[in-house]
Amino acid sequence: MLAAALVLSAAASGAAVTPASAGTEQARTINWRPCVENAQADCGTLTVPIDWANPALGTIDLALARRKATDPAHRIGSVVVDPGGPGGPGAEWVATGSVLSEQVRQRFDVIGFDPRGVTKSHALTCDRSVLTQVPTTDPGTPQGFADLVAYNRRVAENCRHNSGPLYDHVDDLSVVRDIDAIRAAVGDRKLTYYGTSYGTLMGQQYAELFPDRVRALVLDSNMDHSLPGADFFRTEAATAEDGFTEFTKWCAANTACALHGQDLGTVFDQLRAKAERGELHLPGSSQVLTPMLLTAYTTSYLYGPDWARLANWLKSASEGGQLTASSVPDEQQPFYPQASFCSDWTPGLDSAATVAAQRRADAVQAPHLRLSGLAWRASLNCVGHPVRTTNPPHRYRTAGAPPILMVNSLHDPATPYAWAQHAASQIPSATLLTYEGWGHVAYDKSPCVAALTDQYLVTLELPAKGTRCAAVPPATTAASAPRAVQF
Repeated sequence: MLAAALVLSAAASGAAVTPASAGTEQARTINWRPCVENAQADCGTLTVPIDWANPALGTIDLALARRKATDPAHRIGSVVVDPGGPGGPGAEWVATGSVLSEQVRQRFDVIGFDPRGVTKSHALTCDRSVLTQVPTTDPGTPQGFADLVAYNRRVAENCRHNSGPLYDHVDDLSVVRDIDAIRAAVGDRKLTYYGTSYGTLMGQQYAELFPDRVRALVLDSNMDHSLPGADFFRTEAATAEDGFTEFTKWCAANTACALHGQDLGTVFDQLRAKAERGELHLPGSSQVLTPMLLTAYTTSYLYGPDWARLANWLKSASEGGQLTASSVPDEQQPFYPQASFCSDWTPGLDSAATVAAQRRADAVQAPHLRLSGLAWRASLNCVGHPVRTTNPPHRYRTAGAPPILMVNSLHDPATPYAWAQHAASQIPSATLLTYEGWGHVAYDKSPCVAALTDQYLVTLELPAKGTRCAAVPPATTAASAPRAVQF
């Protein structure tokens, strides 16, 4: 669910990295004060090592926000929340919105944090003049692949120069250790956690590293960190296409759809062909809307899902109408913080031949969308990227973890239901709650999911194995803007 994870600037970050002599007492203390953006919430910082294995490298301050339990007499503790990303600004999420239900907020302090290298937690910074030199050659060809490798290395060198040693320490396992430091700093003996999307990976790996420190983990819209690269792409392509197929079913059955009665597969295929010829542009701009951006933009409407608005946009685009520039993702910026995603995953795109072969395989899974723009825009950033994969995919190792609640939509366009099933099968203490509907992140889409999640957070009572919550039809008219297409 998430906003841009990487803060970009034309100059190096002004955030100083503290020397290691900052002291351990300060590193475990949070000085809360009213948030500038909302005085009803508290904001603070927590000092943590840049490198948990080498504290001498220095420290950074994590930005946090807190909303205190509204029924302090019956307060259970704190619940740490993570909106995903990687790199979603969780402090802002808590400071400016009502995360989780009133029932949960009565019993828990809700704590959000900006992960290391994000927003107010020493944001990684890169020069825009470097980022905008994106190669236009096809990485499925030898020249295009070489151009992409050179570009990614220039970006990494520039971002590392601007950001300092933190650039090489923004992997998920470092974030997990930060979460444990937050748990200790707020005085909780065990962690209560709600993570969505990429935030589920932090929860899963917390259960691996600190199984004896878990009270409750809710993992909503799950990553599967056990998948090899080829399966990662295949399942992402399949779930994006499934989301598009569900959209076409809705359109065929509803006259409210602007393209009702038309073959939406053909409409999209024609748009994609136009994008491949370089004939789809942003209004008033020479920027080409590439096939990958077309797919990413379409997927963004499936997150809600905002089917009515997607139909309106596709109709306008197919008729040569205006495209909304403000809502189209910017391909001139890395879609993910390279150092974060590429520290956690091994996409396996090591040559032009593997790029071309993976595209062909994806097209089998997604005959219209052809691929997952989400997966590809993240993974192409890792091609030739000089960051060591310190947290590679592996089978889960969560022995000793208490009962965990995993939640997933059956028709999630970003984190496939198959991922939740596969991950849950490897976590003996996990119960998978299935939402039979659509969209990304199920808690706010289904009263049934919300009630069962709240029950678990408050009482630790899990739903029965195999529990499914019925689909809730989405609104046929949607006023919200498309979401950033991130995990």
